[in-house]
Amino acid sequence: MSTSAPVLQVRDLQVAYGTARGSLAAVDGVSFDLAPGESLGLVGESGCGKSTLGRGLLQLLPPGAAVGGSVELDGRELIGLDRQSLRRVRSEELALVFQEPMSRLNPLMKISSHFVETIRAHQPDISRDEARQMGRAALRQMGIPPTRINDYPHEFSGGMRQRIMIALALVLAPSVVIADEPTTALDVIVEAQILDLLDRLRYDENVGLLLITHNLGIVAETCDRVAVMYAGRIVEIGPVEQIFNAPQHPYTQGLLSSVISMDTTELSSIDGAPPDLVDPPKGCRYTPRCPERFEDCPHIDPVLGEVGPDHRAACLLHATAYPQAHAEAAS
Repeated sequence: MSTSAPVLQVRDLQVAYGTARGSLAAVDGVSFDLAPGESLGLVGESGCGKSTLGRGLLQLLPPGAAVGGSVELDGRELIGLDRQSLRRVRSEELALVFQEPMSRLNPLMKISSHFVETIRAHQPDISRDEARQMGRAALRQMGIPPTRINDYPHEFSGGMRQRIMIALALVLAPSVVIADEPTTALDVIVEAQILDLLDRLRYDENVGLLLITHNLGIVAETCDRVAVMYAGRIVEIGPVEQIFNAPQHPYTQGLLSSVISMDTTELSSIDGAPPDLVDPPKGCRYTPRCPERFEDCPHIDPVLGEVGPDHRAACLLHATAYPQAHAEAAS
C-alpha cells in the first residue's frame, strides 16, 4: 500500500433517491481515503450501494438524486461543482469503467469515433487525427491491435470490449479509476487478463483504483485494502490480509463463509435479506440477520471503530464501535 497523501478523500458521502414511499438512502455516510497507486476493493451483496457509491463520486446519477458530504480529489472539492466543471473532472482526473461494455459502447459508432468524441469533449483544440492517434496508443496499451480502431463494437469479443472501455477511461490519464464489476460475465482467463491490466496501471502509472465487485477472490488477489458495504454503509475496512484472515464484523464473516473453495464440504449463506433503506431498522442495520446480536444492537447505531492497525469495524462486539467511545477517542 502507498504511504503517499490520499489522492481521493471521501467524507460522509450520502446519495439518496426519491421514491413514492420517501427518500431512499442508497449511500449513507460513507468515508474512506485512496492513495496514489493503491487498490481498494469495495464488496457486499447486490443492492448494498456499491455502484451508487461509484457513480456518486462522479455525480453520474439520475435526475432527482441528492448528493451530500465531501469528495476531494487532489485537494479539490467535487461536491457542489457546477456541471461544466464536473465534466472536465470526469475522464481527465476521475474515470469510471462501467459494467457491461456492450451497453455503454454505441453500436452505430466505430471505436475511433468513441475516442474522438471523448478526447475532443475535454480537449477541443486537439484535431480528430491527433485524437485517433491517442486512441490507437490507448488500445495498444490494452493489448488490442491499433489497426482495429475503425471496427464497430460488435466485431470484438466481450473481453476486448471491456479492454476498450478501460482504454477509453484511461486515454486522458486520470489519477483515479473506478472499476465497477470490470470482469462481469467474462471467463476466468479473460478476467485474469483484465485484472493484470488494472494492476499494471497502478504500478506503472500510479493510478488509484477503486474496484467494485462481488467477487471476494478478485479482491484477495489484487487489492491492498477492502471496504465491506452493507445497507448503504461501510461496516468494515482495512488491509486485505487482516480482514480475510480475521474479519471483525459478523457480516464480513458471513460473506467470507459463503465463498466456495476446493475445501468446501458444506454450503453456507447469510439468512434473511438486506433491510428496506426507505425505513431502515434502528440501531445496527445488520441486527435482524446477525447470529451474534445482543441487547444493545437494536438500540445503538455503531460507528467504525479501530479493531487493529488501519482496521476498523462498525460492530458493538467491539467497545470502540460505541458512539461514546468514538467521541472520546476523537477529543
